[in-house]
Amino acid sequence: MKCALWSLLLCAALLRAHVQATYPLNPQLVAAQSYAQSRNNGRPPFRTLNPAKTDSQCRSRPLDLVFIIDSSRSVRPGEFEKVKIFLADMVDTLDVGSEATRVAVVNYASTVKIEFLLKDHFNKPDMKKAISRIEPLAAGTMTGLAIKTAVNEAFTEPSGARPRSRNISKVAIIVTDGRPQDQVEEVSAAARASGIEIYAVGVDRADMQSLQLMASIPLDDHVFYVETYGVIEKLTSKFRETLCEVKVEVVEDPCKCEARLVFQKQTQAAIQQLTAKHILQCWRIERLENTVGRA
Repeated sequence: MKCALWSLLLCAALLRAHVQATYPLNPQLVAAQSYAQSRNNGRPPFRTLNPAKTDSQCRSRPLDLVFIIDSSRSVRPGEFEKVKIFLADMVDTLDVGSEATRVAVVNYASTVKIEFLLKDHFNKPDMKKAISRIEPLAAGTMTGLAIKTAVNEAFTEPSGARPRSRNISKVAIIVTDGRPQDQVEEVSAAARASGIEIYAVGVDRADMQSLQLMASIPLDDHVFYVETYGVIEKLTSKFRETLCEVKVEVVEDPCKCEARLVFQKQTQAAIQQLTAKHILQCWRIERLENTVGRA
């Protein structure tokens, strides 16, 4: 019995040595991580529009991206702030730059205002400061006019759009909570025919049929709906999946893999050899004890 226990302890020691050699740990780092986790547990995030925060969640393919946002009377001031936070989150998601993704914002109600063009901002802090300064326009919901303005004034080369020969995707994301007070079907079809991919985001009282008339095909991938502006930020992850190219490939040094495999085989062989040897010794000792006991 004692021999068997000794063999198990020996095997455990060898396995522990193998794990430590393969996955070395830094005790100070572990302690620091544990301390940080204990400080952050249970602390809910407090969301405000922070122009200084520019953490990129992924690398997007180059886009000419225009946000078309509804700021009509039905969108309350607090809800419009949620839209601006959503825009800022989207900017953080994208790889912004003159040779990467360019962003413009078209604000609309009864009238249309281009807040900034594709050529105006090529870094995130400046772009998010511009977003933070956007004010609602109030009054009606002229969505068709906003789309037409985006096509004729925002998606143009003088405004910063790349030429067609560059093959840069042109994308419009429309955010609205109401029914358009003008026609959207023909102007949206013309925009799509010109090569603009349209996403339609409906909030609360948004008219689903109008969203479907505006959006590109397939509708399941281009029409989104949320019940309130309070949860519109959750759509960021949806657009991240669509607009971002995330390719994570971990390639380990083959020499390290080969060395690890050799070590594992040697360890396994050593354990088997030691185990067989000590089982034989234990059998001899137990046999001797039995012989002495009978004498």
